[in-house]
Amino acid sequence: MRSFAFAAAAFALGGSLSSLNAQDQTASVEAPNPALEQLRHVIGEWDVETTFLRPDGSEAGSFAGTYTFDWVMEDKVVQGVSVIPEFEMASGILFYLRPATSEIEMVSVGPDGQLWTMAGPQDSETRETPVVDMPDGTTLKLRFTRFNVTPDRFESRMERSTDGGVTWVKGNHQVFLRRSAPEG
Repeated sequence: MRSFAFAAAAFALGGSLSSLNAQDQTASVEAPNPALEQLRHVIGEWDVETTFLRPDGSEAGSFAGTYTFDWVMEDKVVQGVSVIPEFEMASGILFYLRPATSEIEMVSVGPDGQLWTMAGPQDSETRETPVVDMPDGTTLKLRFTRFNVTPDRFESRMERSTDGGVTWVKGNHQVFLRRSAPEG
């Protein structure tokens, strides 16, 4: 159980070009970047209830914890810390945008030292790891999906696959409740 745990710019030219200005302004407005909005949304402190699930989907236990997210580089890189006191467990998290590939990537390291890297398209709430070779000789692939997102709440589901992503089993379900408003 312990190793399972995101502009617009336009200007007016003036005078007799007003109808051209309206077209130029519409064309120059950038679409929002969903990945950047995801990063902006998580900034702050969150109370989190993590429910671990057995392979059959039944609950193995729920544990209270916290997540804290802050900017390292505004609108580019977010650092986070996840703490579950009952396990005496803390994990470090880093989210960053990869504009060249239109992805958001997340890395996480827990107390076991296992580095998990997961990425997904910037217009998606789902991130996947590559297939990871585990110390016991098995392989593991993780998929995280964020859903039911509101300004002060969201949920996350972690699924795991031991066959390279052909089949998935639920690993945990988390409910995040904002503890404090983001700064800035």
